[in-house]
Amino acid sequence: MRDFLANRVKTLTPSSTLAITAKAKELKAQGIDVIGLGAGEPDFNTPQNILDAAAQSMTKGFTKYTPAGGLPALKQAIIDKLSRDNNLTYKPNEIIVGIGAKHVLYTLFQVILNEGDEVIIPAPYWVSYPEQVKLAGGVPVYIESTSEQNYKITAEQLRNAVTDKTKAVIINSPSNPSGMVYTREELAELASVAVEKDILIVSDEIYEKLLYNGLEHFSIAQLSDEVKKQTIVVNGVAKSHSMTGWRIGYAAGDAEIIKSMTDLASHSTSNPTTTSQYATIEAYNGPQDSVEEMRLAFESRLEVIYPKLSAIPGFKVLKPQGAFYLLPDVSEAAQKTGFDSVDDFVNALLTEANVAVVPGSGFGVPSTIRLSYATSLELLEEAVRRMDNYVKSKWQD
Repeated sequence: MRDFLANRVKTLTPSSTLAITAKAKELKAQGIDVIGLGAGEPDFNTPQNILDAAAQSMTKGFTKYTPAGGLPALKQAIIDKLSRDNNLTYKPNEIIVGIGAKHVLYTLFQVILNEGDEVIIPAPYWVSYPEQVKLAGGVPVYIESTSEQNYKITAEQLRNAVTDKTKAVIINSPSNPSGMVYTREELAELASVAVEKDILIVSDEIYEKLLYNGLEHFSIAQLSDEVKKQTIVVNGVAKSHSMTGWRIGYAAGDAEIIKSMTDLASHSTSNPTTTSQYATIEAYNGPQDSVEEMRLAFESRLEVIYPKLSAIPGFKVLKPQGAFYLLPDVSEAAQKTGFDSVDDFVNALLTEANVAVVPGSGFGVPSTIRLSYATSLELLEEAVRRMDNYVKSKWQD
């Protein structure tokens, strides 16, 4: 039969996070007691006030199409949120609501990239950045950072990576998968390069509300009007309000870019799910107590689990400052337990220790694994116990 597949999908790499989660669920379906630490979603239900708002919107008959770029009332709620939380001012024509922050990013790359345009992606990176860039005809350009750099790139590295083909740089703070957070000073140095070189800053701030040890979020767009003009802020309610399945994200930035994204959305998605939009209005306009309660729960888990994970032989762990992931370097553990690669080690943890983690190769750091602590402390402690026992039982000096 003739090959009907487009070239653009033939090199597409499936999401490693979704793949490991699917494999863990398959083993669970077989009756195997697998602890899954792969999925990047809070283990709390969506807060009750948001559930109630969604139900009321359906009862009132708000179940029809909305504008492609989102309900005016939701855009206003986002504008108010950005003003309240980030001291940023936007107009409705500078906001687009999309089907999750992931699809917002996909749409953004579709409208800003021409064939061969480069996008600078600091490593470690979220698994979907490179694939989305490639699907838009762009070329991912990676900047490697090390644990000694706290997995953050420098302005000098950024400057050296920029070419005549560079269109944008992605900044993700707090970071998935490292949990590291850029300081205001670090962001200012990166922004100065972006402004000088006239490249777009894509600021992924989806983990904005999950910061620990007294840290406060600072958006790179807050630096100056000049930086704000060259920044597209991407955010949403998935992580902050435990609304991963509701699929609502947004972008804020240049009106021309936002209009093009909206035009594309009108031909691809029609509009974000109406009920989810009404739920998100309540998420932003209603009480925020639950957001802080969840943050405190994640911070408490981190304080308990971090030292225990660090004590596993061959695990070198940086303590994250935000999000809900740990990114230990396990290259020594993999080697000492008889594996040629961390990917093989990860597979053994799943099939022999019954713990599902994500290999760091999908994030651009193949010596690491990513663990989510967005699950109960009881399960986290059991997962660490299993990994510790497994490593010690297989260790070869």
